[in-house]
Amino acid sequence: MFVDQVRVYVKAGDGGNGLVAYRREKYVPKGGPAGGDGGNGADIVFEVDEGLNTLMDFRYNRHFKGKRGENGMSKNQHGRNADPLVLPVPPGTTVIDDETEEVIADLTSHGQRAVIVRGGRGGRGNSRFATPRNPAPEFAENGEPGEERNIKVELKVIADVGLVGFPSVGKSTFISVVSAAKPKIADYHFTTLSPNLGVVDTEDHRSFVMADLPGLIEGAHEGVGLGHQFLRHVERTRLIVHVIDMASIEGRDPFDDFVKINNELREYDPSLLKRPQIIAANKMDMPGAKENLTDFKAKLDEDFPIYEISAITKEGVREILFAIADKLETIPKIAPEIDEPEKEVVYRYQKEEEPFKISRDDDGAFVLSGTKIEKLFKMTDFARDEAVQRFSRQLRTMGVDDALRERGAKDGDTIRLLDFEFEFIE
Repeated sequence: MFVDQVRVYVKAGDGGNGLVAYRREKYVPKGGPAGGDGGNGADIVFEVDEGLNTLMDFRYNRHFKGKRGENGMSKNQHGRNADPLVLPVPPGTTVIDDETEEVIADLTSHGQRAVIVRGGRGGRGNSRFATPRNPAPEFAENGEPGEERNIKVELKVIADVGLVGFPSVGKSTFISVVSAAKPKIADYHFTTLSPNLGVVDTEDHRSFVMADLPGLIEGAHEGVGLGHQFLRHVERTRLIVHVIDMASIEGRDPFDDFVKINNELREYDPSLLKRPQIIAANKMDMPGAKENLTDFKAKLDEDFPIYEISAITKEGVREILFAIADKLETIPKIAPEIDEPEKEVVYRYQKEEEPFKISRDDDGAFVLSGTKIEKLFKMTDFARDEAVQRFSRQLRTMGVDDALRERGAKDGDTIRLLDFEFEFIE
């Protein structure tokens, strides 16, 4: 089964907790704190494997979670960092944040890697908090939570040549004749529901990858028919072969078909019309095809190379394959839409997220929320009094106390932060 779009939840590993420990060696009086730091959590990494051509592995497993780092140990020993969770994906995979629609990674070449979510930092042990004022701290940090996000994983087939055209114009028959691909062929529209890839070898020992793409109809750029499921795969091709039913078996005008298909390509992405395009005038063995081809050439404004073929009888197939191979030799291997990385690093200002927000629950309690304050909460060990006091000082330094007073908080009011409740004390 060909799977080219999935939604996945990924959660990187949390950092390991820091340790509260002290040196208790013989002949070492007042050894002091010796709690080690926790290890870092596992990143989740996507890596391109050219042996894959579908996202089938993501179809039945939609949740991926990295391992957490090892906790810190005594004698200032650092916990082990978790190994990254590496997930293989096919070339042409694009990873998009499901909430912001931001493109996280565009993976095209074998071995290319991208970190999708980063593991949390390990918590610091108590030896990291020793000061002249507090030489034996009784607290350590919990590990930092790993990043988590919902993502869309899309596959855009990477092929040298893409066959486009209305349904039932003969694209599947053509690729079955010129390669070992075995697409479904039948006398009804949308027989092809997913791209079929085939390796084509010419008689002079040149080869290229051809994709038989699902049939396109008017309005596809707005999602009509197979819509974007088809058009997404055209983006990666270096050369477009436009297959046209020149015999007009279904009563459509071949030139109108040509105009409508190109219009759909333009509406989806104007840059697609800048790709080299070859016209395959198919079904030339049928009555009326010669006359239709003459009319087609008369209406054609631009100078597109036109090759007369019959996929059924294989007439003209050898000539068009040579023409495709010749044209591909003049087109760069890298698809035009993949931009070269900038040599100069550009830093842009990004507004810093507010450290906390205050809202009210229906019962009148004040609710604290925000990425920074919630991370601080999760990294605090509330089983130790010193850690709680440190957390209280951190909130005061962030301005939480003053902000609560401005919102009307009084002595004894309930304050909520995630699953934790405490009283506001003046």
